[in-house]
Amino acid sequence: MNVASEWFSRSMSLLRKSPPATEAGADTVRPLAQRLKATLRRGAEANPPHVLRKLLEDLRAAADEQVSEVEGARHAKEVMAWYAQATAAQRQDLWLLLCELFGPDAQRIEAARAQYEKAKTPTEQGQAEIALRKALVSARTRVLQRFSVPEGGMRFLVNLRAELLALPKSDKRFAALDAELEYLFSTWFDVAFLELRRLSWDSPASLLEKLIQYEAVHDIRSWADLKNRLDSDRRCYGFFHPRLPNEPLIFVEVALLDHMAASITPLLDETAAPVDLAKATTAIFYSISNTQTGLRGVSFGNSLIKHVVETLLAEFPKLKHFATLSPIPGLRGWLSKQGDALLAQWDDKRHQEVAKALKTQAPVKVADLIVAADGALEWKEDTVLRKALAWCAAQYLAKEVKDSRPLDPVARFHLGNGARVERLNWGGDPSTKGMKQAFGLMVNYLYDLKRLDKHRALLAQGKLPVSAEMESLCKGK
Repeated sequence: MNVASEWFSRSMSLLRKSPPATEAGADTVRPLAQRLKATLRRGAEANPPHVLRKLLEDLRAAADEQVSEVEGARHAKEVMAWYAQATAAQRQDLWLLLCELFGPDAQRIEAARAQYEKAKTPTEQGQAEIALRKALVSARTRVLQRFSVPEGGMRFLVNLRAELLALPKSDKRFAALDAELEYLFSTWFDVAFLELRRLSWDSPASLLEKLIQYEAVHDIRSWADLKNRLDSDRRCYGFFHPRLPNEPLIFVEVALLDHMAASITPLLDETAAPVDLAKATTAIFYSISNTQTGLRGVSFGNSLIKHVVETLLAEFPKLKHFATLSPIPGLRGWLSKQGDALLAQWDDKRHQEVAKALKTQAPVKVADLIVAADGALEWKEDTVLRKALAWCAAQYLAKEVKDSRPLDPVARFHLGNGARVERLNWGGDPSTKGMKQAFGLMVNYLYDLKRLDKHRALLAQGKLPVSAEMESLCKGK
């Protein structure tokens, strides 16, 4: 065999032993910079190099400061079209490009910062501040702004962030992109750009379907159920953004009553007669639902409640009280974890009384109380077990904080808006969900319009604003 034949045979042998390029290193993914320079895809890599390079080209064209908004948006639309057909893994490559190659210019920032530190006069400081602000605007910011321009662009970005938020918290690769989107959304979805609309039975069917789809507190079971919630003694309001015109960002359901509601059951009773609006003195916010996961971190609630109160007072000047009828979603989980330490505060007499009612041994274990509480709806008023569970719930609502904020997420929302914990309601939500979350308990948060700032000030000091009734419950009275 001649030299050429030997070389050919040896080369073919090596090729046969080598795995195909798309299978080699199946569990490894090369750094993005290497993949962009490569010819073939390797292993678990979602997109071949030529696709990555095309995406990078379109993103750079969209971010180009020299092109018009229209031209930049055209390139953004090409990326959006690709994204719509891409798999989850392929989409993550786009996120990586945006995170790794479109960040701020570190050298430009450092130069602007140095110039700011050298500035001495107010005029120099003002100019240096302008330069620093411009330096902090990244190419990523510009490309995301270009995505928002074409039709469907805002929806695209909101959905993209929802995908980011669905990733495990331990995955920090896309933190910069998430932070950038949250910052932009906080500006784009400022209350100054939102419209408050009343939703009624006469609203378009497509919009009513959104209410059914997004209701997060009390599931809407049927069209009859929805009609009841939009009856003459009810109001439903939502915030809308002009770039998402047919979809509420958040909506609140209100019942107009002559008393503070203690149970959700009559409010959801489709056969109940409407309340006489001439006698209505109280507005009960019984459901508030955020509809867009991608807008997490962008606060609408405070502004929504404020605007709704103003709108209701304009229509019903006789309204005196504004309160919620709210779930306590964190109660059971908290009691399961912290209950034994909580019950350690009881004296021997109380342990003996509760143990006797549970037919167990003192000291009481919280697991025994929780098992018994699955039948809490049958407990009569003033019984030992009912008082014990109410005391636990009052401790949770009136005292439990984390980083000076209420531990319960619903309490955190309402107290952050200036409400106070007003009243605990036994058997307020007897549904399966209500029993699973809080043994059927519900709570009223009261919006005292004259004391909202006072309550916020208390909360800023790490003190939860509560009524005298709740304070009494905490003391076991």
